[in-house]
Amino acid sequence: MNPAEAYILSKPEPWRIILMELQAVIKHTLPEVEEQFKWHLPFYSIHGRMCCFLNFRKTFVDLGFTSGIHIKIHEDYLIAGEGRKNLRSLRYSCIEDIDVEVLRDVLLAAAELNRK
Repeated sequence: MNPAEAYILSKPEPWRIILMELQAVIKHTLPEVEEQFKWHLPFYSIHGRMCCFLNFRKTFVDLGFTSGIHIKIHEDYLIAGEGRKNLRSLRYSCIEDIDVEVLRDVLLAAAELNRK
């Protein structure tokens, strides 16, 4: 088991199932993505460039986008990152919060930024 998977599986429910669902959607939507474990978090890179990461917080799961400020689709869903200029994230408090269509659109937009 790689460290990113160990991170996900170590979290309590309901957070674990949210993390697992997000991981599955990321890998399915972006088959070229490379899963890594950096700064104690699962990170996802495309062509060696960081695209997004998963972060369990006490009351939600954060799917952060390192260049999120440049994502221009579904901006009303993207949350500015706590004092970080470029970071934007999608936040989930329960599995029902995951809108797969919005998630896929944002992932594809983030991946396109990384390919440029």
